[in-house]
Amino acid sequence: MIFDNLPALLVVLPLLGAPLCLLLSRGRPAWLAATLVSWLVLAISIALLWQVRAGGELHYAFGDWAPPWGIDYVVDRLAAYVLLIVAAIAAVVLPYSWRSVRRELPTRLHGIFYTLLLLCLAGLLGIVITGDAFNLFVLLEISSLSTYALISLGRDRRALTAAYQYLIMGTIGATFYIIGVGLLYMLTGTLNMADMAARMAAMEGSNTLHTAFAFIVVGLALKLAMFPLHLWLPNAYAFAPSVVTAFLAATATKVALYAMIRFIYNVFGPAFTFGEMHVQLLVLPLAAAGVFVGSVVAVFQHGLKRMLAYSSVAQIGYMLLGIGAMSVTGLTAALLHLFNHALMKGALFLAVGALVYRLGGSRLQDIAGIARDMPWTMAAFVIGGLSLIGVPGTVGFISKWYLILAALENGWWPVVVLVLVTSLVAVVYIWRVVETAYFGVRPADAAPVREAPLALLVPTWLLVAANLYFGIATGLTVGLAGDIAAGLGAGLGAGGGAP
Repeated sequence: MIFDNLPALLVVLPLLGAPLCLLLSRGRPAWLAATLVSWLVLAISIALLWQVRAGGELHYAFGDWAPPWGIDYVVDRLAAYVLLIVAAIAAVVLPYSWRSVRRELPTRLHGIFYTLLLLCLAGLLGIVITGDAFNLFVLLEISSLSTYALISLGRDRRALTAAYQYLIMGTIGATFYIIGVGLLYMLTGTLNMADMAARMAAMEGSNTLHTAFAFIVVGLALKLAMFPLHLWLPNAYAFAPSVVTAFLAATATKVALYAMIRFIYNVFGPAFTFGEMHVQLLVLPLAAAGVFVGSVVAVFQHGLKRMLAYSSVAQIGYMLLGIGAMSVTGLTAALLHLFNHALMKGALFLAVGALVYRLGGSRLQDIAGIARDMPWTMAAFVIGGLSLIGVPGTVGFISKWYLILAALENGWWPVVVLVLVTSLVAVVYIWRVVETAYFGVRPADAAPVREAPLALLVPTWLLVAANLYFGIATGLTVGLAGDIAAGLGAGLGAGGGAP
């Protein structure tokens, strides 16, 4: 029955679509094929979430090799939640990509571009769904290698340097991860995550286990751009093609954070992570520093992409603060922000991509007075910016509300102050853009500019509408994130509240 094969199809479809795009070579056929694949993947993700919520965890054993001997794809509520995020962003970004890619890349590279984008999508989906630690490494490398190539396609020559820097940092992260997995295999004799967890229960106090934990956490921290391991991120976002920036900002770091949550809670377990390894003593100060430094540095950026990149460093810090809170409410906040940040940053980068489409650049000096000529594009940016700040009625407010609740449960008033202060700092850098676009004056010799085409505006406004809808109708996201957090964090502090 086809429903039994949905977990495999989720990864197989983009893997098969990638060479098809290469064969189609260039132009509209490759784009149509990639877009169709993304919509099929979204439909499968929705079906999997519905099945999991109705009937519990799903398993798919490749080649009928039962786990732990074979590779097992596992879809629980957490995996279905993240799969939906990745698939939804891809389904919005790919229709947007046709006009944007035509403007930013030569026609001869279009087939290669869509091939790489589908490979990246397949890798990200596979990371989320696999139940095998080594298979996760393979899929991590598929997504990473395609990402390096996608970033290098940027028309600015600095894109090559950014891609190379990311390659070096990404390779170090992947090496740390596979060393950790190798140590776990030496200890347990298995690569299946569930089997690993069962066998590690009797190995408390093992120095090898401690070392494996450290290598895996540091490797994944590099991949998710945790401060101060974020140095690859600003250049990668700033110089990649606009579509690539939007896709990566909304998905790649979220999937890396998912992998970290999976290992912390399902493989090692919260008792070992927080009770024996005391990882919160490392995560909390670095997350707080990332929130503050990322927010402040964003204020001084003159390019919109770079400004939003440093903002992402701060937003990743918010998620890690939620994990470090060691409570169900904190984990709920982290999971909510994982979803909500994908929506807000996706909308912002698509709006910036529309500006690049018309203006050829996204520096502040390029957008002076542009709101008069591109009102819909700038309105989308403003609403995305309000969500980033955390204004009530947007998804950003919901995330920060739960993060503040988690901090208050622990009596962490400095964290509450940090969240409020950095939200005000976000007002500053978003206002710089608003002031320039709405109150600036276009140069007298500037060429006339028209509003972005509907092919760019419609996907952008879909994400803007999602920012508003899920900021008001919070039942689905808060309910799902809360259920997932309660399941993962059994034994952690409870709590919660409604905004």
